[in-house]
Amino acid sequence: MIKHEVVHAPEDLGRMADRCIMVVFGASGDLTTRKLLPALYNLGRHNLLPREFAILGFAKDALTEEEFRKKIRDDIREYAGAPVSCELCDWLADHSYYMTGDFASADDFARMKLRVQELEAQHHTQGNVFYYLATLPQFFPEIVRQLAAQQLTEESEGAWRRVIIEKPFGSDLASAKALNRDIGQVLKEHQIYRIDHYLGKETVQNILIFRFSNGIFEPVWNRRYIDHVQITVAESLGVERRGGYYEHAGALRDMIPNHILQLLSLTAMEPPVSFDANAVRDEQAKVLHAIQTISPEDVLQRAVRGQYGAGLVGTEQVAGYRAEPFVDPQSSTETFVAFKLAIDNWRWADVPFYIRTGKRMPKRVTEIAIQFRSAPFRLFRDTPVEKLTPNTLVMRIQPDEGISLQFGAKIPGAHVRVGPVTMDFEYADYFGTEPSTGYERLLYDCMIGDATLFQRADMVEAGWNVVEPVLDVWKALPAKAFPNYAAGTWGPKDADELMRRDGRVWRNE
Repeated sequence: MIKHEVVHAPEDLGRMADRCIMVVFGASGDLTTRKLLPALYNLGRHNLLPREFAILGFAKDALTEEEFRKKIRDDIREYAGAPVSCELCDWLADHSYYMTGDFASADDFARMKLRVQELEAQHHTQGNVFYYLATLPQFFPEIVRQLAAQQLTEESEGAWRRVIIEKPFGSDLASAKALNRDIGQVLKEHQIYRIDHYLGKETVQNILIFRFSNGIFEPVWNRRYIDHVQITVAESLGVERRGGYYEHAGALRDMIPNHILQLLSLTAMEPPVSFDANAVRDEQAKVLHAIQTISPEDVLQRAVRGQYGAGLVGTEQVAGYRAEPFVDPQSSTETFVAFKLAIDNWRWADVPFYIRTGKRMPKRVTEIAIQFRSAPFRLFRDTPVEKLTPNTLVMRIQPDEGISLQFGAKIPGAHVRVGPVTMDFEYADYFGTEPSTGYERLLYDCMIGDATLFQRADMVEAGWNVVEPVLDVWKALPAKAFPNYAAGTWGPKDADELMRRDGRVWRNE
């Protein structure tokens, strides 16, 4: 057993965040309840929240300030696991304020400006404010315009103003460009924090550390040694109550341009000159721009879509997508997507990247699998060894965060036989478990002005540029064979055929 030390005691997590006010648009919604409030509570547990801090909720729901504060206490206890007697819960609630307002009302934003000024004086926040847009995407441009009209985004005398924008950032390339243009007219790029909660997960952040701080991996991280890369984001759940949203988005829009291409860019990027936010994002952007554009003719060969029908997930019989609430009974919306992508640069020439995502799969798993080229067989030609299993490095993002490496070892006995062996590292075993929503790091980074884990405008547009040809072809040629995979399986047969044509198979483990 290898002994190890816990190296992330709370006092070592970093400096305290800057004093500030957090204004949450959509403060009565599900995202605030389940993610943002627990994340703030967890930051407070580690002494990363400043004492000069306040929350101002802004939403259409008619709540009194006391009702909002009671809701905060209740939500943190339910979703962050806080104890019944919780001094930190009370502190957060006492530093929370609420106002009912309309996102399109200039008068309501004028009232909010006065409220922010009052809270700045009361909590000594020195003019630092960040705005979290936890709303439907159609409200993003209007909220930003209203903030600018009231000079609520202006930075002066060393104070900062920042805006966190939730995904989806556009629904195609044209809408993403339009949203960037609208927001860019009133905000500077350094003020815009386009959030992707996947990048708040420890293993995603660890990709850079794993690659660039370990001398044994980076030298083989290229076309000479790597056969192919698989990125899988699988969910065992269906669309639940999100049928209305999913009918418009589908798996392609929902997952590929943001989550999966972010994972791909971190996996494939060149070493940055530093860990400065723009240095890292420059290299990510280069990868996204280097992804070969899929021609309309190639879409039929290199992209697969699917929709789940009724089936068995574990021991539970579940309905098909078309029977879900708020879904068209004849829907042609995809719940599964698989791609074969190529990166047109020296490091990755001729190394395919296979990506897939789907609902109602056999289990929930997000992972990046690096399969290395097989060793030459000739040494084993006159032995009982029939084939050599290639080495595979797997970075698990969720649910069991960790890294594993598979290699071959001799099976004990008189004959030469090789068996696969797995070295497995799990974060929980080495560093313990800490409650986390995935938003802690992202909120903290915004409060200290580190945009490394947030998307830049050019990255967003490059991501949409990758999927635009597929969107166009699928729009012109609606799917005719849906549903084409049963719930509880690994997707349609065409996805397996996508790999089989190249002599490869998906990791369905």
